[in-house]
Amino acid sequence: MNVLSQQVTPRDSTLRGAKRKLMGRVFFGTLVLVSAVTGSLLGLLIVYSTDLPQISELERYRPSSVTELYDDQGRVIGSFALERRVIATYDEYPKVLRDAIISIEDKDFERHWGVNFWRVIGAAARDVSSGTKAQGASTLTMQLSRNLFLSADRHFGRKVQETILAIQIERRFTKPQIFTMYANQIFLGHGVYGFEAGAQYYFSKHAKDLTLEEAALLAGLPKAPNYYSPVINPERALRRRNLVINNMLEDGKITVAQAQKAKSAPLVLNLQTDPNSLAPYYAEEVRRYLEKKYGSDQVHEGGLRVYTTLNMEMQRTANQAVLEGLAAYERRHEWKGHLMNVVAAGFDLNKYSHPDWKQPIEPGSYVHALVLDVGSSGALISLGRYQAVIGPAEVKWTGAKSPRDILAKGDLAYVKVVAMLPMQNVKVTLEQDSGVEGALLAIDNVTGEIKAMVGGRDFDDSKFNRATQALRQTGSSFKPYVYTAAVEEGATPDDVILDAPVTFSTASGAYSPHNYDGKFEGNISLRRAFAQSRNIPALKLTQRVGVQKVIEYARKFGITSELPPVLPLALGAAEVTLWEQTSAFSTFPNDGVRITPHYIKKVTDFEGHVLEEDYPDVKDVISERTARIMTQLLREVVLHGTAFSASKLNHPLAGKTGTTNDFTDAWFIGFSPSVTCGVWVGYDEKKTLGKKETGAMAALPIWIDFMKVAIAGKDQEQFPAAPPDLEKTKFAHKLDTPDFRPGDGEAH
Repeated sequence: MNVLSQQVTPRDSTLRGAKRKLMGRVFFGTLVLVSAVTGSLLGLLIVYSTDLPQISELERYRPSSVTELYDDQGRVIGSFALERRVIATYDEYPKVLRDAIISIEDKDFERHWGVNFWRVIGAAARDVSSGTKAQGASTLTMQLSRNLFLSADRHFGRKVQETILAIQIERRFTKPQIFTMYANQIFLGHGVYGFEAGAQYYFSKHAKDLTLEEAALLAGLPKAPNYYSPVINPERALRRRNLVINNMLEDGKITVAQAQKAKSAPLVLNLQTDPNSLAPYYAEEVRRYLEKKYGSDQVHEGGLRVYTTLNMEMQRTANQAVLEGLAAYERRHEWKGHLMNVVAAGFDLNKYSHPDWKQPIEPGSYVHALVLDVGSSGALISLGRYQAVIGPAEVKWTGAKSPRDILAKGDLAYVKVVAMLPMQNVKVTLEQDSGVEGALLAIDNVTGEIKAMVGGRDFDDSKFNRATQALRQTGSSFKPYVYTAAVEEGATPDDVILDAPVTFSTASGAYSPHNYDGKFEGNISLRRAFAQSRNIPALKLTQRVGVQKVIEYARKFGITSELPPVLPLALGAAEVTLWEQTSAFSTFPNDGVRITPHYIKKVTDFEGHVLEEDYPDVKDVISERTARIMTQLLREVVLHGTAFSASKLNHPLAGKTGTTNDFTDAWFIGFSPSVTCGVWVGYDEKKTLGKKETGAMAALPIWIDFMKVAIAGKDQEQFPAAPPDLEKTKFAHKLDTPDFRPGDGEAH
């Protein structure tokens, strides 16, 4: 062995020592760096997890959901919600929808443990290079954690918190549970949250009934609900839908044939109408009651189930009857014009949208339409996505020869849809909205349940409920209280009273009333006086029994409004609501028993626990005998009196017309053995409806149209038999005296 080769020079030794020192320093530096990074990460975790919610809270979490209103057959007629959400279970979300969501939002959902770090790193790199805030790379679990617990702000800290929460959620819950929470929570645009609510809003169906193309459309919305909205941006929505379908094909969730068929399908929506549009005034009454009792948060977020007394068919009939009655009134009077012009008001003709267009357009709809153009042959109008032409025939009733005589480009015309035509065209008739209003209220006699309520022509235009809030003079519809008081004191329908000129001495001076027709009939029976709504007999009866006695009986019937103790009260000088009048009249067919009207049967919480159950208040108001006599008198009004046109229904019906001075208010309150219905027509500002616009002319036709449906299938019902002992009394004998004159009485 070469000895020289084994010798180590001082230089070699120095180099080896330096290398060992360098390696030691590198190792030490690496340890320091790793420790620093680890410490920093732990520090960040501590910092960002300090204020995080406890995941155990999620086990008790239930997202806010819709409070739903049901009619008397269990059908949804309205809802209240801050977030329109309908909770569904995992099994209620079909596989095609689950596959679509996972394919576009989180392909590895079934495999990852809450976070996809490769996607996070890629997204972070893009953020650093572009200088934007942290975004993207979120799994379904991370999206769930953000939507449930975190703000919508996009920054690094929130992404760390998302990650921590997602990992915790994955440790505590199963994949189906996580998916269900996500599917019920996510925002899908237009105030809709969750895929069940999304299916109902965009397609008017349940999620379990979605087709492939519909499921793909919904699955594409979470990324940017407004940007991809099929309502606002249909072309973008279509491209996004097809991208989802392609992803499902790549993931092997669907076949090539299924993908091609779905992508070739047009974008077809069936938007859900406003759930409160059927009975908006009724729904508003319910909302105010519920908020007063349970609070706004519980009503709009608690998912209450409210079982109301409303009947859907009767409500639809009531809505149409009021609109048809008001249209008939408008056509009896001259064209007033004064149409709003959107161009003159500063709106863009091409961008204008009217609230009416959000409701379903169908035959029978009354809608405000925008005049797009006017030519010699007609006017082209728009009803949202529908168009129509108003020709000379449609304006003939106005007295105009051509539409251009009364319509201009940009005008808002009021029309009735007569028929649906191809290519989104409709046939319409020109109508008028001069501001006249109408109200209707229908009550089940036996239960006191409100079956239908119309508070005005258009809820979007005016929320004021004329069925419950408007105090209006009742005219002759107040007379039944006068006659009830007289019958209770012994009067009978065949008693005779003198209908002749008379002057009453009152505290305010001489009062010389007259009848509507300006004539006097001499000695007539109370039956005829009531049927023909003669004023003089009603005033004499009031003078005889005393005004205070009449007021006392009106109170028994449930009239709570102020009743002035003056003789003209007999002719309806008091202001009363339609609610009070209709409820009071339901006492007569009930043999003198008044059942307080109500509109809620039962309220339960989201889990089904009963919060309240309504048991109506029942009171005896008048004797059975008096109730039957009054029913007989009210029946005469239909058979031989001012409401004779209702006799054509060939059904046991009774009621009373009412008309106020100068024709400002028109009433008809009437009933069958099972239903009592009240109708009022007038202007809000209490101006005249026009000459001869009596209760029989303006209100009764609406009542008849409604009652046709209310009495359908009830051919066998009859009023209780009249009392057999209708003998004249001393009270009646005095009325027979031709020279009867009232004393001072209680009139003022």
